[in-house]
Amino acid sequence: MDVEKQLEIIKRNTVDLINEEELKERLKEKSKLRIKLGVDPSRPDLHLGHAVVLKKLREFQDLGHQVVLIIGDFTARIGDPSGRSKTRPMLTLEEVKKNAESYQKQAFKILDKEKTEVRYNGEWFDKMTFHDVVKLSSHYTVARMLERDDFAKRLANNEPISVSEFLYPLAQAYDSVMVESDIEIGGTDQLFNLLVGRKIQEAYGQKSQIVLTMPIIEGTDGHLKMSKSYDNYIAFEDEPFDMYGKVMSIPDTLILKYMRLATDVPENEIKEYEKQMKENSVNPRDIKMKLAYEIVKFFHGKEKAEYAQNEFVKVFQKKDIPDEMEELTVEKEITAIDLLMKTNSISSKSEAKRLIKQGGVRINKTKINDPFQLLEIKDNDILRIGKRRFFNLKTK
Repeated sequence: MDVEKQLEIIKRNTVDLINEEELKERLKEKSKLRIKLGVDPSRPDLHLGHAVVLKKLREFQDLGHQVVLIIGDFTARIGDPSGRSKTRPMLTLEEVKKNAESYQKQAFKILDKEKTEVRYNGEWFDKMTFHDVVKLSSHYTVARMLERDDFAKRLANNEPISVSEFLYPLAQAYDSVMVESDIEIGGTDQLFNLLVGRKIQEAYGQKSQIVLTMPIIEGTDGHLKMSKSYDNYIAFEDEPFDMYGKVMSIPDTLILKYMRLATDVPENEIKEYEKQMKENSVNPRDIKMKLAYEIVKFFHGKEKAEYAQNEFVKVFQKKDIPDEMEELTVEKEITAIDLLMKTNSISSKSEAKRLIKQGGVRINKTKINDPFQLLEIKDNDILRIGKRRFFNLKTK
């Protein structure tokens, strides 16, 4: 494919490109660029926020370029300070390895495994001497490091910054040296780290990588960035009905953004939806249902997407219950809080109490208000938790 056409595809939906002229030259020089994504497996599960970057990487693969996925088994133990108001806790090597296995499995739902080079940065960092670390750190100044927004704010507020946090951007940059990256991609919150990579590659005698950033998407609350920490995420491994329902819960203002960044819906079709919404000629709910269907289809296939949509219509529009529910066997008499904990879908008793007090728990159509209420359970009673979790109860 010619350079201009590749540029059009590469630039689509991106935020920063540093810089376009360098990218043009690199595309003319090399038919197969090395595109780097560094990920720290600090958590075991991926969500739609990660999908934005992974889908752009897949576009590079489809254009014939080499994707290099760096698993930060070493850097995860330092902790990326990006956007943090305090130092991240360090993970153990065992935690990192477990998360890394899960991360790769999920990433290959989007990336072509056969066209992905996977590297662990412990491969080079575990062999570095203190002399090597000093040499690396000599190529970047403290003044430049403190230009970074989160560091500058913490310094101004007299909040601690550990030396290890200064080392993190340098370590990420050194990854680029070791894999000879032509382009590094990340979210907009990674811009500083990616730019450090350009400087460090130059210091080690390489051509500086091109930097490409993708938008950060807001979570289901519509305000904060999607994150498990904020409980506003849609995970790759969510069950189809739950995934569909979560998408349907996003504000209407995010419909088109999600569609552009997290689906394969063509741009001309998205522009038509945009026009219809501006003219108020369509109910935004109908477009959101199309969005939810496309996202579930991508991760679970067409059949499960159709099932999730049918169940959603049944439960939320027809006010019915789903055809398929998990069976849960419990005692004939049990407190409300213990019943919720038996489902294994509640993280703690405090969460169970909160759900009950907020009116989010029902037996059949009766709302449960007291966490310690003694319930009398009959076979085939339906436990409903929140909007999307249903259990068919059986007694011992």
